[in-house]
Formats: sequence, structure tokens, C-alpha cells
Amino acid sequence: MYNQYRPPTGGFGGPPPPPFGGPPAPAYGQFGGAPPGPAFGGGGPSSHGGAGRDANDDKLSKVKDPLLTAVRWLKGRSPQEKLVLGCLAGVVVLLILWRTIEDHDTLFVLAEVAHFVGIGLLAFKMYSKRSAAGLSAQTQILTTIFLIIRLYCSFMMEYDIHTILDGMTLLATVGVLYALWFTPIKATYQADLDNVKFYYVVIPCVVMAAIAHPFTSHWIIFRVLWAVCVYLEAVSVFPQLRMMQNSKVVERFTAHYVFCLGLSRFFSCAHWILQLLEGNRYLLNALGSGLWPVMVLLSEIVQTAILADFCFYYVKSYAQGSGIVRLPAGIV
Repeated sequence: MYNQYRPPTGGFGGPPPPPFGGPPAPAYGQFGGAPPGPAFGGGGPSSHGGAGRDANDDKLSKVKDPLLTAVRWLKGRSPQEKLVLGCLAGVVVLLILWRTIEDHDTLFVLAEVAHFVGIGLLAFKMYSKRSAAGLSAQTQILTTIFLIIRLYCSFMMEYDIHTILDGMTLLATVGVLYALWFTPIKATYQADLDNVKFYYVVIPCVVMAAIAHPFTSHWIIFRVLWAVCVYLEAVSVFPQLRMMQNSKVVERFTAHYVFCLGLSRFFSCAHWILQLLEGNRYLLNALGSGLWPVMVLLSEIVQTAILADFCFYYVKSYAQGSGIVRLPAGIV
């Protein structure tokens, strides 16, 4: 057994001794014997990196990675081509959702799940890294306000799975605010960059809700509050985007959070688009029935436009392989 692991040469690099006193084995280089391999894995074929291994490496290096090939191809497209490709990808996803999801209200559930995941990423980042860098407290305050209003209206007007998901998201948001205000993490909060105060957003939304609100059989206070909730949700991310633009470079977990908000908005818009594809004429008729449906549609468009630009730069940064989101001036 030991002989199986002995080197093939004898002492001082010579041939192995003959067994049982037989004739000596031919020396390397004589009578066609094989030349000795170079010492310490040199240029000859050896298990430590010779020509055989180089040949194999050359073969492996020629194998194309489809994902890398696609990314390189995408990077070579012009901005107009990338925009068209992005729109086509969105249409394809919509068609897949249309053919696979029977109950379109499921899209609203997915939207709320995406929002909760985004808040969860923020909380994970804060408590694991002990840092609130790049996080807007003003956006979290606005999120807390509209979630409280929506939960209150849900308890008074309806109660379903959306109420539970909103409650979970509210708890996560309150946890983020608690860490920002009452833990040592608050020392890392960049208050100088978070310069869009929440009341600058709340007051116009309240005024708009008093003017345009749903006309249903519920009490007027519930209808106005519901309108405030819709308007606040549409612009609640504005302070966060402004803060990220002030800092130029977006912190990774904060970028994931905002992208989740954009994903939530995509699912919400997909719900309404699929309703139209199914031939639901009620939505089209509602637009001509007063100011409130028009304001709801406008809120959807505003929120989608605010988040679409960020999601474009988010996807672009990862397509380029950097993973660092840089926002140009004028995005918000």
C-alpha cells in the first residue's frame, strides 16, 4: 500500500531500483525513457499547473456565460433602446400576470407585501449595522400617518387581509422611527440632508382631500380621511428621494427599500390595467363621474412617475455591475 503513494523516481531523481535484483530500469532519456518533469511544477505537464491545465483553462475560458453576455449586450444599447426594452419587459410581465392570476385583488396583496419587505430591509439594516445613514425620517413619518388613517378607515368601513398587512407594515415603520429617535442609532441620522419636512406634504394633501373626496354613504369624516390617505401615499416617498439626491450616492439598503416601493407601485398599477384588459368599463365610466376618480388616477400617475425614475437608475446600476445607485440632478 505504501508503494502506491511513493514518488515515481528513486533517490536523487534517478529511476526506481529494480525489484528483487532484476536488471536496472533504463535511465530517463535513455532507450526512449520519459524525461523527468521539471522540479517544483515547472513548465512541463504536472499536477501543479502545467500545459495540460493551461489547455483546460483555455477551454473553460471560452465557455460563454449567457447572463454575462446578455448584460454586456444590454450595456451596449443606447438610452432610447433601453427605454423601449424596459417598456417591453413591463408589458411581458403584465401579460404573464394577466394569464396566471385569476383574482386581480391578489396584486394589491402583493403590493402591500412588497412595501412590508422594503420596511423590513430598512429595519434589518438599522439594527444590524447600527446606522441610519441615508434614511429619511420625514418619509417614515408620512408613511406612519397614512397607514394609521388607512387602518382606522378599514376598521370603520371594511376589514380584510389588507388591514392585517397594513398593520404589520405600520408596526415595522414605528420600529424604524423608534430606532431613529430613541436609540444610539439616531447619532447616524443625517438630518441636514433630510430637509423636506413632513408638514410641507401633509397640509396640501388635507386641503386637496377637503376639495376632492369620494362620494359614498359613509360619514364625511371617513371620506375625507380616506382621500388624505390616498394623497399622502402618493407623495410620501418624496422626502426620501430628495434626501438621496442631496447625498448623490444612495446607501444600498435604502436603495432596496425604495425599489420595493416601486415594485409595490407596479403591482398596484398592474391591478388597474388588468381590470381594463378584462373589460371592466366601470373604471372608464367613473372618470366622468366627478373630480375624485380623476384625482385618484392623478395620484397613481404621480406616485408611479416619482418612483419610476429611481427604479430605472437602480436597475441600471446593477446591470452595469456596480450596485451603487447615483441619482442625477433633477430626478425629483
